[in-house]
Amino acid sequence: MSKIAIRINSADVVAVALQPLSKGTEVTLEAMDDVPEVTVTLQEDITAGHKFALKDIKKDEPIIKYGYPIGAAKEEIKKGFHVHTHNIHTLLSEKLEYTYKEDAAKSAYENWYKETEKLRANVPTVNVYPREDGRVGSRNEIWIVPLVGCVNKISENLAAWANGKFLGGEPGPKVDGGLEGVFTWTHPYGCSQMGADKETTATVLADLVKHPNAGGVLVVSLGCEENNIPYFKNFLGEYDENRVKFMVTQDFEDELAEGKKLLTELVEYASKFKREPRPLTDIVLGMKCGGSDGMSGITANALIGRICDAMTGMGGRVMLTEVPEMFGAEQMLMNRCVDKSRFDNTVNLINGFKDYYARHNQVCYENPSPGNKAGGITTLEDKSLGCVQKGGKAPVTGVLKYGERLTEKGLTLLEGPGNDIVSTTDMTAAGANIILFSTGRGTPLGAPVPTVKIATNHPLAQKKSGWIDFDAARLLDEPSDSVRDALLNQICDIVSGRAVTKNEHNGYREIAIFKDGVTL
Repeated sequence: MSKIAIRINSADVVAVALQPLSKGTEVTLEAMDDVPEVTVTLQEDITAGHKFALKDIKKDEPIIKYGYPIGAAKEEIKKGFHVHTHNIHTLLSEKLEYTYKEDAAKSAYENWYKETEKLRANVPTVNVYPREDGRVGSRNEIWIVPLVGCVNKISENLAAWANGKFLGGEPGPKVDGGLEGVFTWTHPYGCSQMGADKETTATVLADLVKHPNAGGVLVVSLGCEENNIPYFKNFLGEYDENRVKFMVTQDFEDELAEGKKLLTELVEYASKFKREPRPLTDIVLGMKCGGSDGMSGITANALIGRICDAMTGMGGRVMLTEVPEMFGAEQMLMNRCVDKSRFDNTVNLINGFKDYYARHNQVCYENPSPGNKAGGITTLEDKSLGCVQKGGKAPVTGVLKYGERLTEKGLTLLEGPGNDIVSTTDMTAAGANIILFSTGRGTPLGAPVPTVKIATNHPLAQKKSGWIDFDAARLLDEPSDSVRDALLNQICDIVSGRAVTKNEHNGYREIAIFKDGVTL
């Protein structure tokens, strides 16, 4: 690694250590734009991912990183000193007023379109499963969807039986197609819920039933729950009776025998599907970060942003969620909304989530987590400005409510929290075939769809190689286009069934539904 620290934007008053740096180390930051080279002698030890001052900073002066304020100084900070939670406070507040900047949006669109021109001429081909509704699947699995937590263990037992009987206990993608696994998405809900909270559970479970990665679905009910089959069908809408089967466990003396019979029928149906060539842009890509550190916005999220630009530039569909981790960086996204309507929807998305915090008597900036702070993230603005790097430079073409399914091309903002399991479930329900998940701290978590773990730093990628699929710190050593293309090739291999993600290999796949209501 040639650099030991980086100034991300020419306007920044802090730099980020790319490796542990000792007190007394002399660091030279190269010239950027019209800002000259600067040399700093460190006055304290600086941990990798953490910040140090490039100049003397006055009390209450904004701390600029990524070209935007990440807070203000609690006290005077001298050049070369550590800049972190002990001497910065947030500038975030509750609701703000926003203005649509049409000229900025037009300029952003033109720049993105020009930069992605070459990519549009070379859209990769992947081998996927075409579905009757026009979508494609990156996997051809049977999904068991419990309508209530009471039947979770029955569903798990049925999935284990089916994988043992039909796949020798080793589910996994196949290059030529056919059945690739049987999985169940357990959760604790479906009863003792009321109103919108109950409707949310039914909506998300219906989204999973409709998901194109499922070639067949068994819906399992207890029978007396509030989210019973007649109620659930109101959210499901039309469905193929060959693809979707229902079982009310209270109706059968031996529910396991009935479940095995229905699964056998679904296996016969789903096994007929074969992979076919389609453009990469037919898949839906989700983007997520979890356990961020000071390197996230420099390596992993920046790399995902380049993938986002490539996918949207080629005409694909990409979604970005974790709304609370847009707070403090939302104007960057608003400046890229393609029209006033999308801008207004984005404002409502941001302020709606702030209302959610206010309803529960919580401040909107109670973030980052202890792990984030240990990794070098100081304030929510700091985290958010790094998080939104995943959106690259792509125009914002859509805004979705929680539980809605993605249809529009381009970059769509999806309502949802920052919580890892909830947000990955949210993107799956919206139709993501694959999720790019950056992490600076490491996590084994996986969604129902392939979840590509992208490390922000070399030590994490090496230490947790059983969790990590790609090392984005390669951006510090290699040309950015070649690293982007390497990840694009890996995505193509995964969605085509030629490779599996670590979460699939480990069997780490689960869901969590966003709950916002009382429990009876």
